Amino acid sequence: MREGARFSTFRAMSLRQRILNLREVDWDPSHWLRLALLITGRALRRLWGRDVMLYTGGVSFFIMLAVFPALAIGIGLYSLLADPNEVAHQAEALARLMPSGAQAIFQEELERLAQTPFHSVSAQSGVALVVGGYAAHRGFKALLAGLSFIHDEEAPRGFLGFNLLALVVLIAAFVMLASLSAVFFYFRFVAAAFGLRPLAGVSWLYSEWTWVSFGLTMAMTMIYRFAMSSRAVAWLPSILGGVSAAILCLLVSWASAFYVEQIAHLGATYGSVAAVVVFLIWLSWSVNAVFFGGAFATEIEIVLGERRRQKALAQAVDPSLAARPEN
Repeated sequence: MREGARFSTFRAMSLRQRILNLREVDWDPSHWLRLALLITGRALRRLWGRDVMLYTGGVSFFIMLAVFPALAIGIGLYSLLADPNEVAHQAEALARLMPSGAQAIFQEELERLAQTPFHSVSAQSGVALVVGGYAAHRGFKALLAGLSFIHDEEAPRGFLGFNLLALVVLIAAFVMLASLSAVFFYFRFVAAAFGLRPLAGVSWLYSEWTWVSFGLTMAMTMIYRFAMSSRAVAWLPSILGGVSAAILCLLVSWASAFYVEQIAHLGATYGSVAAVVVFLIWLSWSVNAVFFGGAFATEIEIVLGERRRQKALAQAVDPSLAARPEN
């Protein structure tokens, strides 16, 4: 009976505390708008006022080096479960996230792999695993080094710990990408093979943009939370940073397509390598979006830390303030 009474009292106090917290929050929209603009401006200064472009170049180069071996690995794995031509056709849907000039590279590679015999694809996948694994590991190392630089990491990890962290993040990213793409392809396969669309009115469920947005948000949230710093970043900054990075990556896909198709006609300047240049432009802008998410999360964490310090200082001056809830 006493334990039950204590639990009821605890729940009542917890509910009362939550109500008080809600009452103490400033619900003025202009306040949150000013705060958002302030944090965004600080994040942009943190991103542009440093040598982040060096990390952007490193990440872009190694991703470009790893992406084509990754295609061979993916086709090799999915060929075990489905027709390679169908897999290549479905994979073209994901390529729509890129500008049209860069899509041609992937479409040609997907067609070549789809027409290659299974044993040749398997052999290519084995070689690609070594080349792509090395490039991907280096790319994730450059990404994590850039995020640590943006975050002003005071106690960086050692050589062994940093390389192990990059390997863990790489494996986790590969597993997440494989899982999400498998679910995405599963919906497409079922819809095409059996004509089943149980949620036909919810078209966004079958859209590659939905799955990419969800995957990017979840992946970047986890990276900002656990890999950007030697100590775990708070969940709120990590989630908001992940959301901002995902939104910016999708906007970058549209903006880079508009830039290379409507403003800068690169074919006249770069000729046959224009598609590679378009891909690099899209890739570098996307990496910058990821780095902005890290800067955004860092600035939110700083603002929250300043608020906690101000409250602690106020409580030191007036101990009665300790009983008041935190905003």
